[in-house]
Amino acid sequence: MSGEPRARTAVVVTGAGLAVPGLTGPGDLLGAPAGGAGFDPETGLKGRDLRHKDRATRLALRSVEPALRDAGLLGAGGPALDGTRTAVVVSSNTGNYDSVCAYVDIAARQTSRAISAMGLPHTSTSAIAGWIAAGHGLHGPAVTLCNGATSGLDALYWGRNLIAADRADTVVVTGVEPANDVVHKLLGTRTVDGAATVVLESAAHAADRAGRVRAHWHGLHRGRDHDEVLRTAAGSAAPGIGLWLTGARETRPAHLGTSVRPVALADGLGECGGALGVLQCAAAVAHFDAGGGGAALATARAADVSAALTLLPPATTPASPAEWSERSGRPERPERST
Repeated sequence: MSGEPRARTAVVVTGAGLAVPGLTGPGDLLGAPAGGAGFDPETGLKGRDLRHKDRATRLALRSVEPALRDAGLLGAGGPALDGTRTAVVVSSNTGNYDSVCAYVDIAARQTSRAISAMGLPHTSTSAIAGWIAAGHGLHGPAVTLCNGATSGLDALYWGRNLIAADRADTVVVTGVEPANDVVHKLLGTRTVDGAATVVLESAAHAADRAGRVRAHWHGLHRGRDHDEVLRTAAGSAAPGIGLWLTGARETRPAHLGTSVRPVALADGLGECGGALGVLQCAAAVAHFDAGGGGAALATARAADVSAALTLLPPATTPASPAEWSERSGRPERPERST
């Protein structure tokens, strides 16, 4: 991909939206309430468009609309974009567990004849992405990821790849995890009950429509050594790191410096699962919107793998993929860095 013109491969963030109980928008993720009533699932998850949909799908749909509006891509008559050039990428590790378990229980007790055809599609892991695409007239690729702690950052990575491969000009990336009895029994801990959506676009597409750039994609690192992943990602960021976003609180590495602001989203939201990376991206947008300095580093950590995404402020001119790879000291390989 490094041989493509920069205008084709550069990716920017142009919008972010949330559907998280009590939060009014991305700024609240950083502890800076924007004022007004926060999202209320009791009222926000009702409506004809949400009938016969599981909780994860309803949360996801409620986060997509504010993200599209924030990006300037939602008109009075619906989405103001080319649906054939718009993709959907969803990250959720437990999204449809309740639907699957409910149908297994029904089949076990009453045989498969008792299963309702109306809800059967929700037993598919691709249901959330499908409903987002169908509800907004999006006909590009629809992808679902459910691969643990790094799933949200990986979803953003694959959204970026769809743009770089010229499969889409715009990608709607949603991370969602519902809190219900099935999830609580499985994980045994407090979890987030919400969704976040960010809008990725090619820099050329955003410029052509005079869209407002909220952040520049700089690069994603993935590896088994968490400290090395953080060191490489931070070292590649030209303006230095101003915001460090994590899942759970962890010791700040010396190489990040003392001026970096650490934010552990799990402190306020609980375990974020597959929604973590997308929530972090939304928080980075809020950081830049508020005039925060430096780059934003979003990190996710599992037992056997870590991922780190670096986003640059909107006023920054990002390096090309080849320049970024050279600066970070690593070859440009899709499975490691972009």
